[in-house]
Amino acid sequence: MLQFGDDFKKLTKETDIRKYKIDLLKSNGINPYAPKFDQEQDITTCRSLPDGAKVKVAGRMVFRRIFGKLSFCQISDIYNKIQVSVSVNELPVEDYDFFKNFIDIGDFIGVCGELYHTHTGELTIRANSVQLLSKALRGLPEKFHGLSDMETRYRQRYLDMISNEDAKDIFVTRSKVISFIRNFLVDHGFLEVETPILQNIASGAAAKPFITKHNALDKTYYLRIAPELFLKQVVCGGIPRVFEIGKNFRNEGMDASHLQEFTMLEWYASYWDYNKNIDFVTELIQSILDKFKGTQKITYQGVELDFSGTWDKVDYIKALNDVLGLDILSYTDGDKFREDVRKLGIIEDSELDATVGLDKLFDLVYKRKVRPNIVRPTVLYHYPNLVPLVRPNDEDPRTTEMFQVLVAGTELVKAYSELVDPALQRAGFEEQMRNKAKGDEEAFNLDEDFLLAMEHGMPPMSGLGLGIDRLIAILLDQPTLRDVILFPNMK
Repeated sequence: MLQFGDDFKKLTKETDIRKYKIDLLKSNGINPYAPKFDQEQDITTCRSLPDGAKVKVAGRMVFRRIFGKLSFCQISDIYNKIQVSVSVNELPVEDYDFFKNFIDIGDFIGVCGELYHTHTGELTIRANSVQLLSKALRGLPEKFHGLSDMETRYRQRYLDMISNEDAKDIFVTRSKVISFIRNFLVDHGFLEVETPILQNIASGAAAKPFITKHNALDKTYYLRIAPELFLKQVVCGGIPRVFEIGKNFRNEGMDASHLQEFTMLEWYASYWDYNKNIDFVTELIQSILDKFKGTQKITYQGVELDFSGTWDKVDYIKALNDVLGLDILSYTDGDKFREDVRKLGIIEDSELDATVGLDKLFDLVYKRKVRPNIVRPTVLYHYPNLVPLVRPNDEDPRTTEMFQVLVAGTELVKAYSELVDPALQRAGFEEQMRNKAKGDEEAFNLDEDFLLAMEHGMPPMSGLGLGIDRLIAILLDQPTLRDVILFPNMK
């Protein structure tokens, strides 16, 4: 039987005590880190079996109480937990002493035994053997208080998941929602593809890129800000409906609804226009709510949101005109518009002066004076023709066939009928390059490879981008995107 020396009694720090045990085990030829365990059931399966069933299961020990010759502990994984009883009536004395003295909260153990219910009705495994599988050098957060410090929760997400049931549920649900979206799109004829994250042109969205160096090619590359241009080239190659779920990177401000690394869903469908996309994304989001909430009415940060039926619609141009008392379509020059807005005194001068380009100035007014007032699920449509990848409206080329879905002041979706005219596309890129020369760090770059593909012919199509992180935050009533991302960037 393993014995603790007198020096053990002098130890006070938990990590020192655990390290002592690890060293003692190793010095006696016992490896505290087993190579494997032939598990026959997981914990969830065990919970579905009848009393008397023989089980062989593993998990992390998260709780224990010792009552002399009888002990109860609890093992868990991210999906479930189960109680285990350990007694000298079922185990040799030396094995029971090993369980009491050398196995601690946080250790992974393997248990063999049979299921029964205690007199309090608790499903329990009556252990006839307990094996140490992996020794934890550090303990877990205190069981009944869990992990409450937000920075620790974000930096050490594994502790958050061990301690907080809600955290486990968030990330399990996130994974299931993404799987549901994939299946939904595949069932509607879409093919999932992968496009480059390292790109030699920063384009596809208005954003400041992350810049890196490709040593082998001795070239500057950018982390993608959007997969749009490559996905459209896939459509050009003959795949009529295509989608990608992946990471985008935008080197811009960080707040509760913005992170520099985030997950986006983008799809493109040949022969659709933006009206078809409005209907399709409505069906997708309503299907997600039916599946995961069982209702179209949910509460987000104390506000009830009703996603049922046809969503509200807001005319973007009219909304800005109403706020400003101006006709925004009459402007072709950002400087003139900036000065007219300045006279109204509704936007800070510093923000106006820092904003380059007519499109960005319109967007500034929208974000300060229109977006905060939109709470219900709303389709915002009818935009000025200032986005270089969007198809102009045939009836009024000053406007475009673009829409966004807003929920609780958050932009959840952006989509449009795609521009497939190479001459107009080149002109749009060139205008963006002029804005970049004036200091607009978020302006598009001109992509000759994309233009070459468009010159070979692209079908009419509509594309859409949906922020996965924002969708999950709204679905699960989380106040910040960091709460729905496993390992968010931290200062």
